[in-house]
Amino acid sequence: MIQYLHVRALPPELNVWRERIEQLARDHGLDFHDTFFEVLSYDKLNEVAAYGGFPTRYPHWRWGMQYEQLSKSYTYGLSKIYELVINTDPCIAYLLETNEMVDQKLVMAHVYGHADFFKNNFWFSRTNRKMLDQMANHAARVRRYQDHFGQTQVEEFIDVCLSLENLIDVHRPFRPDVQAPPVRAQSDLPDELIGDAEAVPRMAAKEYMDEYVNTADYLDQQRAKAEAEAAQAQRHPASPERDVLLFLMENAPLTRWQRNVLSIVRDEAYYFAPQAMTKIMNEGWASYWHTRLMTRHILDDSEVIDYADRHSGTTVMHRGRINPYKIGLELFRHIERRWDAGQFGREWETCDDMAARAAWDTKAGKGMEKIFEVRKHHNDVTFLDEFLTPEFCAEQKLFTFEHNPKANEWQIASREFDAIKQKLLFQLTNMGQPIIEVEDANFENRGELLLTHRDEGVELEMGYAHATLRNLYALWKRPTHLATRRGDKGLLVSFDGKQVKERVMKAAG
Repeated sequence: MIQYLHVRALPPELNVWRERIEQLARDHGLDFHDTFFEVLSYDKLNEVAAYGGFPTRYPHWRWGMQYEQLSKSYTYGLSKIYELVINTDPCIAYLLETNEMVDQKLVMAHVYGHADFFKNNFWFSRTNRKMLDQMANHAARVRRYQDHFGQTQVEEFIDVCLSLENLIDVHRPFRPDVQAPPVRAQSDLPDELIGDAEAVPRMAAKEYMDEYVNTADYLDQQRAKAEAEAAQAQRHPASPERDVLLFLMENAPLTRWQRNVLSIVRDEAYYFAPQAMTKIMNEGWASYWHTRLMTRHILDDSEVIDYADRHSGTTVMHRGRINPYKIGLELFRHIERRWDAGQFGREWETCDDMAARAAWDTKAGKGMEKIFEVRKHHNDVTFLDEFLTPEFCAEQKLFTFEHNPKANEWQIASREFDAIKQKLLFQLTNMGQPIIEVEDANFENRGELLLTHRDEGVELEMGYAHATLRNLYALWKRPTHLATRRGDKGLLVSFDGKQVKERVMKAAG
């Protein structure tokens, strides 16, 4: 029996509001899988939150640490979990039993926004909607390994795998499978009629001119080129591989149980990746709908102040941090206003009269249609790249800041739109993680592993880089290397099983 069928019924009053809010959400065009709510105590809710929203996960100290952090934060009044919802079919959401009724209404309206986003956003389309059962299966498998091989050995191996869980290719689920190169058909001709298998390409020439056209130097060049191409074809991997975990699963000297554990960590990393890729959009969409439903249909007069307090606490912008609830909500509203007023298209884009832009209103009335379209197709990077505008940045008082060592304080660095947009996109590219790829599994012909850091605005934190190389060594069993840059110079960071070394690489040529 799968676990979501055991969700306890809601109290009668809460269930009446659930039914009403669900109908309101559907009436406004939201489309979602069946959504079940369960009311939990704060300690049980913290336990589920520590598991990432799932009732059970494979045993590991990481979940206990997260539970302690959540419990202490709640006990000391530093934070409180208002809503928790997971991307499954049916969708499962949790309510905190100590919340007031206005909180429960807000949370349910917010959850239906998330549920609509999970079902309809493209980046969630390849996720496992039955992950509730899959998580339970993962937990059972890991427990069997612990019983057989010992808890310490299995847990230490999971530690290594979890330290590498971000080394996946978030776009891999959306690419067609790479086709293997065609296999050459075997010839039925005798060897003496096939010709020289190592013959090099020659320029066409009449027989008496051949020795002058196809000189020895030219043939040597062609032979060297052919050898280089053959070597490249035999390179492993043939091209840089961004899914480092998959490459390790297929090529590292692991036992069967280790390979299975690594596959569990990788499966769950891919499941959670779309949530990290759409944090601003997802929270903004849910906040947009809880605001619309609460203020227009759900609140009574006695709840307005409490609702305003809860909503403002969620959407407040703290110094030096991006609040995804606030940015996402306001950008969806900004898009809706623009498309309602017809502020799009070539004429709008080429208008450089600020007064005309400010007064622009063609009464197009396409705002709601547009935000549903945006919700369907985009992730955070494309969302901001396409719809962030100078007007929005000015309205929201966005700016970049840097640390001034002379004054020993953080100061505003720029209010320029291009600088703000670039900074935001750098922070969101690859979920804010550096892009690492497997370059060569036989580095310098010694069976060592070489990875490269693709510099796309996210710098390496060298302490983490050193730890990553150590953990890669634990899986690869041979020295590991990472090619990156420090300033304008190439840098090779290596771990040989004993110590980490860094050396500046000479420029090619």
